[in-house]
Amino acid sequence: MLEFVPFIVGVAAILFIMPNYIKTMRKQKFVGKDLNKYSKPQVAELGGVIVFLGFSFAVFAAIFLATYLNAFSIELGLLLGGFSTIAMIAFIGLIDDIIGWKKGIRQWQHALFPILAALPLMAISAGNTSMTLPFFGAINFGIFYSLIIIPIGITGASNAFNMLAGYNGLEAGQGIILTSTLTIIAFLSGHTTAMILGIAMIGALIGFLKFNWFPAKIFGGDALTLMVGANIAVMSIIGNMETFGVIVLALFFVELFIKTKHRMQSECYGIPQKNGTLKANPKGGSITQFILNLGKGKYTEKGVVVRIFLIQIVICAVAFTIFYLNFAKVILIPW
Repeated sequence: MLEFVPFIVGVAAILFIMPNYIKTMRKQKFVGKDLNKYSKPQVAELGGVIVFLGFSFAVFAAIFLATYLNAFSIELGLLLGGFSTIAMIAFIGLIDDIIGWKKGIRQWQHALFPILAALPLMAISAGNTSMTLPFFGAINFGIFYSLIIIPIGITGASNAFNMLAGYNGLEAGQGIILTSTLTIIAFLSGHTTAMILGIAMIGALIGFLKFNWFPAKIFGGDALTLMVGANIAVMSIIGNMETFGVIVLALFFVELFIKTKHRMQSECYGIPQKNGTLKANPKGGSITQFILNLGKGKYTEKGVVVRIFLIQIVICAVAFTIFYLNFAKVILIPW
């Protein structure tokens, strides 16, 4: 199926560009400490820039296939509007990365700027103004969907995905799991435009994971996390699957609740030991700290990441089950 050509383009672009990019970042001193390692090695940063490039190349490949080869049908206005929003979010994350961790964009700016990035989707009135909510049923928000729901969705998803991070492979792996779930739902429900955005992002993230998996050679930074979260929101909006977008992000909202209780002063990092394991920070304040406490000092960084992946897979399985039981029998495209 030609729909999966963008996936190949995304993976190939990352594999081709990233090795030299890592060397350049190290040479230019764009490096940061890997805080979950006992030796605190210096690792290249700003990897989200190349992930965005790979994602962009994949999206452009999809546009070429749809426009000139009629390989599949996409809603070009929706695709470009969504891509514009994702690009603006990635730029915001890049600025934050360049300014520096803990010295970058302030919390209120993290909330405000993504709202501005939602303007392209708001301008084209993306999505279906009617939503089915638990206990309330179908509600038509009318113009308030564009003016309120879309900006809240973009800023909420992008910032939420940024909450649970800081471990080798964690952000990219979670992005692959969550985006894959929404991509499958989009495919089964016939929302090709949302599916293309998902396929493009999955390809870019899989390519990036090769360099970000333990031990990481490069970090993604806020440019990566904000972009992946924004893509999840955009897919949910243009694919009319907002309910499932919220469900797959459930663990991040739990993390937000925990960190809010700690006045946003807590961190995900563990306390590295000489034997390669991590101890929980006594102050707590994160799902990762909870997992480390369960491990009683026996879990490695990779062990924590794998356990979070398993939790995300369970959450995504719940989302897909709800989709199938409540929606698929009605809107499932004929085979």
